[in-house]
Amino acid sequence: MACITRHSYHSRLPKMVSEKPFPLSPSPRLDKVFPVYAMGLPDPLPHSILDGSDPIWEAVKLEAKLEAEKEPVLSSFLYASVLSHECLEQVLAFVVANRLQSPTLLATQLMDIMSNVIMHDKGIQRAIRLDAQAFKERDPACLSYCTVILYMKGFHALQVHRVAHVLWHQGRTILAQALQSRVSEVFAIDIHPAAKIGEGILLDHGTGVVIGETAVIGNRVSLMQGVTLGGTGKDTSDRHPKIGEGALIGAGSTILGNIKVGEGVMIAAGSLVLKDAPPRSIVAGIPAKVIGGLREHDPALTMKHDATRPFFTDVAVNIIDEKFSGGKNQDKKEANT
Repeated sequence: MACITRHSYHSRLPKMVSEKPFPLSPSPRLDKVFPVYAMGLPDPLPHSILDGSDPIWEAVKLEAKLEAEKEPVLSSFLYASVLSHECLEQVLAFVVANRLQSPTLLATQLMDIMSNVIMHDKGIQRAIRLDAQAFKERDPACLSYCTVILYMKGFHALQVHRVAHVLWHQGRTILAQALQSRVSEVFAIDIHPAAKIGEGILLDHGTGVVIGETAVIGNRVSLMQGVTLGGTGKDTSDRHPKIGEGALIGAGSTILGNIKVGEGVMIAAGSLVLKDAPPRSIVAGIPAKVIGGLREHDPALTMKHDATRPFFTDVAVNIIDEKFSGGKNQDKKEANT
């Protein structure tokens, strides 16, 4: 499959005018004219890819040009990494290969591996763009799409996993594990190639994230640093958590065993989750318990995960679902026995 081609969409982007001062961000704001899937609204992105337009790629090129004007010392880097390529897929393969290369695993070899998978997989091409949008929209430290593609190690680890996942199911397990191992060494993010991960995912910071072999993560999920989706022993069967769409998993949280975290769940930072969490609930503690409900459908988009009292005042449901109340009362009974 060839690279996604240019489209008349380019004419709608702001033009670079060298005589004007360098803007802090292109105007009008690029995120205002892009698909808004990462914000939880209808998703027009697949249609834009099918009709030949690629607004994320156009944004990355524009931002790279503007950054080269602002910081001439980076012009060679930006040209080699972005502007010399024909599509977003090529850029990603080049950038990731150069970050992961080693004396025995060359950048050219890694580029070939990445390109051969990505360029023939429309699902990965779609996921790359939705993941990039998730980073841009949900991470306040992320200033541009170019920042995501060039620097965000959580994004890079996620895309390498997508490639490794395809290789794993092609029977090329040793190569898939080699990619997993290299990502773990360089980025401190360990995702088993067999794990199933949806699209529109944010690995914020990413450091210390561990995702086990039989884990499943739905669409639009946000995971902070230090999150573990692990097993509870030496069982080799289905032994890892299943995370529903729109869930937000706070920093340092540990979720163990073949349990289900429902859609729209918020797991507070530092929690230890050992049993199922019902949809749109707030889960916190060691061991974690359901302590409230949420009005938001997708807390992953709000990125609020501190579970403080002001947080509850803002988002917790005043009258907790009877199911939640029953669970809390049962916990009290067990504590008193």
